[in-house]
Amino acid sequence: MTILAVTGHMDLTHEAVPLVRDALDKVLADYEPTDLVGVSCIAKGSDSLFAEAVLAVGGRLVVVLPSQDYREAKVKPEHAPTFDRLRAAASEEIVMPHETANRAAYEAANAELLRRADRLVAVWDGQSPSGKGGGTAGTVRQAQDEGIGVTVVWPEGAARKG
Repeated sequence: MTILAVTGHMDLTHEAVPLVRDALDKVLADYEPTDLVGVSCIAKGSDSLFAEAVLAVGGRLVVVLPSQDYREAKVKPEHAPTFDRLRAAASEEIVMPHETANRAAYEAANAELLRRADRLVAVWDGQSPSGKGGGTAGTVRQAQDEGIGVTVVWPEGAARKG
């Protein structure tokens, strides 16, 4: 069994979404679907694209929620149908022991992703950590510090909003 965890940007441009999804499909093509487990927090953007790609190839999905109130507090109405569909499709759901979605909850969720992972897939533009904690760059650095291999996905033409 191969367990791939994901970290990535939530703020992908509309044009970047199909580029990232295609790149994720190519990464996953290297793995046997019946032995593939994807671990994701299923946030908007990269996390959900990865989860959808894992399910599309026939892999299993494990969802890690940062807090008990994550769905209500952080999932925007436009992402809610995707979030709920992916959550229902998951073979396992882990809810971190935080009541409220906050930086500590995100960092705990990222640590849980890495604890389970054989490899980290990072949909990442290569920018340095923000210093806030719980972000993509910080998770990549943590994986590297822990000796977990990282596959960076940032296809030509991908961009973030703003």
